Amino acid sequence: MNAGAPTQLPLDLRHRTALGAGDFLVASSNRDAVAWLDRWPDWPAQGLFIHGPAGCGKSHLVEVWRARSGARAVTAQSLAGANPHDVLGTARTLAIDDVGRGGDETVLFHLYNMIAEREGSLLMAGARPPADLEFELADLRSRLAALPAVAVTEPDDALLAAVMVKLFADRQLDVAGEVIDYLVVRIERSFDAARRTVARLDERALELGRAITVPLAREILSL
Repeated sequence: MNAGAPTQLPLDLRHRTALGAGDFLVASSNRDAVAWLDRWPDWPAQGLFIHGPAGCGKSHLVEVWRARSGARAVTAQSLAGANPHDVLGTARTLAIDDVGRGGDETVLFHLYNMIAEREGSLLMAGARPPADLEFELADLRSRLAALPAVAVTEPDDALLAAVMVKLFADRQLDVAGEVIDYLVVRIERSFDAARRTVARLDERALELGRAITVPLAREILSL
């Protein structure tokens, strides 16, 4: 395997299916974030903020950490009108996804403080780094801005190709490399797009009784 090829993250992903049942692929786009997750619980602060564009794998990383830490996991939107004590219960670890896309600032602020009081850990993920989030609560802004933040970028060609190979393999499909090469440079650069494309190809091939080839891939992408 060359230096730029994806490697496997040695964490349990039994609860996550977006990239397959048991593997997570590590490449330049997510390596820094993975290194931070591997350091837990020895983080220098009570939390970590992962940020990056939609479809880059942030939610997958949140799930990796949730499975490893036993954390409760919620989305920021689900906090609207929630009771912080009901959200956290007796837990000392919490994962919050989609931070910055709605929700309740006051609830988020209380959850942050509750985790701090319990000397626990908080993992947050969103599209923008915490310093760029336009929260009205100044105390919440300052607390989140003080958290270590790590970026996850769009997958490069090698990672996207490896993900597609894995997605096809999960469906017991052995697809030629030329099909993977054709798709990688033509689909949206996200794991979600890769998953949708593989599903559409599989369904269309079954419907037509055809193998998955470059002509079939061209047909699917033209729809």
